Amino acid sequence: MPNIIKPHELPKWVPGKLLSTSDNLGWNGIAQRSYRYQGQDVPIPPIDHYMIVRYSKGHTPMQRCFDGRWSKKVCSSGDLSLLTSMNDSHWHWTEEIDVDHVYLSNDLMSRVAGDALDRPIEEVFLHDLLQMQDPVLLSIVDAIHAEAHDSGLGGALYAESLGMQLAVHLLRHYANVTFKDRDSLGGLTPAQKRRLVEYIHANIQHTIRMDDLADVVGLGVWTFSRKFADSFDCSPHAYVTSLRVDKARQMLQEGVLAIKEIAFDCGFSDQAHLTRVLRSKLGVTPGQLRRSGPTHKK
Repeated sequence: MPNIIKPHELPKWVPGKLLSTSDNLGWNGIAQRSYRYQGQDVPIPPIDHYMIVRYSKGHTPMQRCFDGRWSKKVCSSGDLSLLTSMNDSHWHWTEEIDVDHVYLSNDLMSRVAGDALDRPIEEVFLHDLLQMQDPVLLSIVDAIHAEAHDSGLGGALYAESLGMQLAVHLLRHYANVTFKDRDSLGGLTPAQKRRLVEYIHANIQHTIRMDDLADVVGLGVWTFSRKFADSFDCSPHAYVTSLRVDKARQMLQEGVLAIKEIAFDCGFSDQAHLTRVLRSKLGVTPGQLRRSGPTHKK
């Protein structure tokens, strides 16, 4: 079986005409793509997102093999299919159809499930549904498609809020959830800690998001934040900030670059941001650190 693929790689396996996409809209945790497909018989590798298919135009017999079982339905405009993440499938249809795909990340589904159920999530598994009708689900999917087609003010925020509504609806009606033992989370492994530290040092001048750090060690955000706190005795944000402060202090004492350049190289938004953080963490300004030279110990 091929490696797990991402939503934008699906056309390699299911060729079709791309009608719309959210790829360049800055959405987080949710994506949208629409396609026009001719009849096909296609095995699809596991996708690293949950997929909701909305049939928007056309009418075709549809067969799908999932988990070793074939389902046979007739799918028409207004119908929906669900496909859980990380599982391969095989699809067969004979007529031309237009479809809208909405993809939800594992992190989003796990985070919403964890928040709603107040427990650490092991896995969210969508029901095997090839053909279904649900007016609520349909309206959310259509709103996401409309935003991808014609994005408006606050588009990313709006799309991500729709993604959370979609996740909650799926969790209420079409999902099974398994839980982790709260006491068995433990900390990060030495290799995971090493990869994290290397990643942070290599990207210290850029924005570092929780999602980025969780991806480095292959964990969901909920699990990662708790494992990180157990391993480093602080939050990821506090740890990154401490490394930025240490780097800024060293560079200021070396006295080579201008303060505004140091602020940029250390990942602060500007010189004023650097000044506020140094005052808060060290009780000094960048100018005072510069004048102190390498002997400053605060």
